[in-house]
Amino acid sequence: MNAVPPLAVLIVDDEAPARARLQDLLGDIAEGHPTRIVGAAANGVEALGMLEQERVDLVLTDIRMPVMNGIELARHLGRLEQPPAVVFTTAYDEYAVRAFELAAVDYLLKPVRASRLADALAKVRRHQRPSEETLRQLAPAGRGHFSVSERGRILLVPVADVLFLKAEQKYVVARTREREYLLDESLVQLEEEFAGRFLRIHRNCLIAAQAVKGVARATTGEDGEAHWVVLFDGVTEQLPVSRRQWPAVKEALGV
Repeated sequence: MNAVPPLAVLIVDDEAPARARLQDLLGDIAEGHPTRIVGAAANGVEALGMLEQERVDLVLTDIRMPVMNGIELARHLGRLEQPPAVVFTTAYDEYAVRAFELAAVDYLLKPVRASRLADALAKVRRHQRPSEETLRQLAPAGRGHFSVSERGRILLVPVADVLFLKAEQKYVVARTREREYLLDESLVQLEEEFAGRFLRIHRNCLIAAQAVKGVARATTGEDGEAHWVVLFDGVTEQLPVSRRQWPAVKEALGV
């Protein structure tokens, strides 16, 4: 019989004792479920930095963490060319755990038991990942970062830095004061997820209302018809507001 190759594992938890316990438990069950611990991180951003250096099979991640929580981390991991399996560790109550079960997202309830960890590793061998839609429903407040694939690595773009989102062909352009990023996402889904932050001004454009410097009248196009445009500090591009969206934009911006 061929030996089962060890799973490469990254542990993510903001509490050092929790990270140490998972390492100990993985050692306890190593005979039946061999693993190789690649490293340990204190939050999602740290974890993504480590994964730029080495690919893993499994990420064991806490849910409630500062900087970037476990659910957002899982969404970013799903954009990797070879995404690892994700198992959540959680101190959520009984009802939240049931929600995870119904959504087919694997979890370990703290304090983690060796037998339960062994079951989770067996599932990982079958590589069952939660879907993007499931993860989005589990974190309805939205992400703190967009993830962008560039030259084989993931760049994290803070949502708070994005001035506007504009659909162009099959991508969405996210514009910060520094540069543009291409998101492989739907503008409609982004509008739904970030309804409290981004405002639709045109069928192909959402803006961060708090980043707007003001509005102005402009005349463009063959017909020379005047329309409203949105202005931002530090960016020369002026975004047109459609006649259909202008009443809602005017009210939202208080102009």
